[in-house]
Amino acid sequence: MLRFLFAVVYTVGLLGANTAHADPALAALLEGDMRKLVLHADPRPASDVAFTDPQGAEHRLADWRGRHLVVNFWATWCAPCRKEMPALDALQARYGGGRFAVLTIATGRNTLPGIDKFFTEAGVKNLPVLLDAKSALARDSGVLGLPVTLVLDPEGREIGRMVGEADWAGPSAVALVEALLAR
Repeated sequence: MLRFLFAVVYTVGLLGANTAHADPALAALLEGDMRKLVLHADPRPASDVAFTDPQGAEHRLADWRGRHLVVNFWATWCAPCRKEMPALDALQARYGGGRFAVLTIATGRNTLPGIDKFFTEAGVKNLPVLLDAKSALARDSGVLGLPVTLVLDPEGREIGRMVGEADWAGPSAVALVEALLAR
């Protein structure tokens, strides 16, 4: 019951969040699906909980410091995740490199064969396979449902959060990424 109450309070907070105090230049770009992106007035620390790759090597979000990140929490059983994954893949293909990266982190029980099948069926070719098998990173990051996407600045701080799927390859997302990279 306490988890349910927390989820309701968290969701109401997100829906009622005011981006007016966030960076006005970025807030002005939030159209279409990107209107669901809640920009924070002040950057928030990102989690330092470890997650793994398929070989079992540990990683932390801090390993990508120096880049703007779009960090997507997803699962193979998540229908909205299946819908948005091709757009995340296209965003990584277009902008991924030294200053920007899309990280897709499968949280919870997701088998490697299941992830491979999911990526093949969705046509994903540019995204990393990263695992949060016990959902420790997701929990520490306040992820209560899927998909959830965090936007991190090059200092590794969360500057925005979206609950639900979006067209991350659409014009509004592209404008947002280009504005971030222009800084």
